[in-house]
Amino acid sequence: MSLDHLWAGWRMPYIESAGSGPPSHDAEGCVLCRLAAATDDREAMVLARTGHMFVVMNAYPYTSGHIMVAPLEHVADLDAISREAAGELTELLQTAVRAVRAAYQPAGFNVGANLGAAAGAGIPGHLHFHVLPRWGGDTNFMTSIADARVLPEAIGASFEKLRAVWPS
Repeated sequence: MSLDHLWAGWRMPYIESAGSGPPSHDAEGCVLCRLAAATDDREAMVLARTGHMFVVMNAYPYTSGHIMVAPLEHVADLDAISREAAGELTELLQTAVRAVRAAYQPAGFNVGANLGAAAGAGIPGHLHFHVLPRWGGDTNFMTSIADARVLPEAIGASFEKLRAVWPS
């Protein structure tokens, strides 16, 4: 029996920074703020921008096609965004679901936000919503036994697939 190798090269930055403490909660150290300010959307893997919101690939996805919708402004609470921003958020979530559906044909979706560190937010200082495609029977022993995820597609490939179906 030969040993199989699983390649997930995009995980190394996370592994290397895992011991560096919790993520910053201020705008200066916020990864979402850096992505919102990026000028090269392809490099930042930003799929879309509106006046108040943006859509970006999750750098540490639960599954291929995992994207996030976040305000351009560094705010932690849903109550802190304007009605206009909330409308853009809803429209982008709808567009994201349509795009992921077109690109991946999932059986269902997880769509939502973890508000605050106690709720599991990895970036509690910057509000963001997740959109994840899900398939029936899409379970893998690796998550339960090895505390690892196996993704069948590189993040760059997911970005290109979603970009191809994202409305202009």
